[in-house]
Amino acid sequence: MKALSNVTDYFIVCSADSDRGVRTIVDNIENKLKGIRQKVIGIEGYGEGKWVLVDAVDVVVHVFYEPLRMFYDIEGLWIDCPRIEPSFEEEISIQSEDSRIMPKNVS
Repeated sequence: MKALSNVTDYFIVCSADSDRGVRTIVDNIENKLKGIRQKVIGIEGYGEGKWVLVDAVDVVVHVFYEPLRMFYDIEGLWIDCPRIEPSFEEEISIQSEDSRIMPKNVS
């Protein structure tokens, strides 16, 4: 994102198949960020659980209820941005110098 926008450095887009699943993902993200003392600027849309935005300054996470993710196609809006496909089979490492969460072996 940082090459095309000054809003944030990274977008993370994910989805769940229920509003409860969406809120569970958001709760886990918020807990992990607090655990590493990463500031959360705001969380929008949590009550509805359909499209929740978690703003953590350098990283903005969009958590969708799956049908809405397909409808809004946010990935298509930012088609010119480079994509990083994380491997969830590898451990997530924390880069302590800037408190960002990055998958191992991503450059």
